[in-house]
Amino acid sequence: MAKGDGGVGAWTVVAHVLAVAATALVLIWCIHFRGGLALRSHNKQLIFNIHPVLMLIGPIVLGAEAILSYRSLIKISSSREVRKKAHLALHGVALAVGAVGIYAVFKYHAEADIPDLYSLHSWIGIATISLYALNWLAAFLTFFFPKASPDTRRSVVPWHALLGLLIFGLAIATALLGFLEKLTFLQAPPMHLVSRYGAEALLVNFTALIVLFLGGAVLLATANIDSTRYTAM
Repeated sequence: MAKGDGGVGAWTVVAHVLAVAATALVLIWCIHFRGGLALRSHNKQLIFNIHPVLMLIGPIVLGAEAILSYRSLIKISSSREVRKKAHLALHGVALAVGAVGIYAVFKYHAEADIPDLYSLHSWIGIATISLYALNWLAAFLTFFFPKASPDTRRSVVPWHALLGLLIFGLAIATALLGFLEKLTFLQAPPMHLVSRYGAEALLVNFTALIVLFLGGAVLLATANIDSTRYTAM
């Protein structure tokens, strides 16, 4: 499909399908294999399970939809303002969902007497959600309220878009590290809760691959968007 023809590209469709698949798989993992979700429970694992679900649905799935909103909504409305508001709102919801996911893992650590922020996954995760919040706030102030001058907005757009894609890439990397870290814990001695070749291990690894492919599809879909659509945000 040619660039700028106002349609929804093939990579955008692929990204939507992968987003649904990733969401379904992480829910199956945390509910079917790990026992369910709860913010309050004697079984502290149920508190932890909220973390991977919300961190996937928030910064990754909703974040992807926010990035793709300029492509996906083009047939619904040609209004730049509609696409801008959808973009901002989706990122805002993604950030809020991610914040609850971060809260859940800190709550789990506190109640299970586990140290905080000791792994590469946690370091990159905190950096990513912090950058996500700063980029969203800067965009809100620049493009919505109090809103910068047209010249300033035009100069900021490419940097905002580039930083947004970088943050999305960091979110994908953080998720992959998280899947690896959790699976390693579950497989480690002395408990060996998960077999290396069992159904749960295969599901987690396959989910991680889907998340990786989702990141690639979003980047490819974004690369096909005519850059002139961003010049007057």
